[in-house]
Amino acid sequence: MVCREDYHTAPFAFYRYVPSIAAAIIFCILFVLSFFLHWFQMWKTKTWYLTCLVIGCLLEFIGYAGRAASATQEVNCWSLGPFIIQGIFILVPPALFAASIYIILGRIILLTDGESYSMIKRTRLTKTFVWGDVLCFWLQAGGGGLQAASNSPSLPKIGEYVVIAGLAFQIVWFGFFLVVATTFHRRMLRAPTERSQQSEVRWESYLTTLYVCSSLIMVRSIFRVIEYAMGNDGYLMAHEAFLYVFDAVPMFIVVVWLHWKHPSEIGLLLRGAEPPANGFEIVTMRRKDATI
Repeated sequence: MVCREDYHTAPFAFYRYVPSIAAAIIFCILFVLSFFLHWFQMWKTKTWYLTCLVIGCLLEFIGYAGRAASATQEVNCWSLGPFIIQGIFILVPPALFAASIYIILGRIILLTDGESYSMIKRTRLTKTFVWGDVLCFWLQAGGGGLQAASNSPSLPKIGEYVVIAGLAFQIVWFGFFLVVATTFHRRMLRAPTERSQQSEVRWESYLTTLYVCSSLIMVRSIFRVIEYAMGNDGYLMAHEAFLYVFDAVPMFIVVVWLHWKHPSEIGLLLRGAEPPANGFEIVTMRRKDATI
């Protein structure tokens, strides 16, 4: 338990504001509901490659539960456990969401017979980007642990640098991924494959989903880099609203968008099944129809 009256001005403090229990509980509820719905959609359609997305929703829930726990404690006397949980479990889920998006592009390329249009072979594309994402994940998780796990004046600062490195690498890596995706898109538009011209193959709609989710993750990552670069005593760290506006809300939009434009449509088409009109119809589909 850390109790100090100068949490606004101390060199390092768990929070420089009183955490909002209402906001934390709202996002706990939103992400746990999304977790169950994404799990159900994945189970119904056997799209097991979306496991990272489901786990990401669960981690978001755990992270905001940690914030809610901190918010119930006496001001200035926040305990270490909930602070570590909220710090790490809110920081790392976007890397899992990104991993799902990398896999989706590979499925789009396979569905459209467009491997010749990809800068990276489809068989290597997912592995290439997911391994980079794994590095981002562990850098952010490790940095978050260093930042929170010690009262030493040096380790939290080292943790900040490690987190910044992980976030910066994620931005660069994600930027490279978007170059690969847009290059594939342009090449396909110039010379569409026979498969891509079939009416049921809505490949541009799938790419739109990829762009929307990627943009939101990119905005969130840029915000986080700026936040950590400004330091524990920076303006962004001192105002809780920024966390919700530039992290919680964009990430919730990502998971809701993927409920609506559920990537299982691609998998169903690859298996010769007829996909639903939108992801929410998966809930009412018979499972045997969804897994043909």
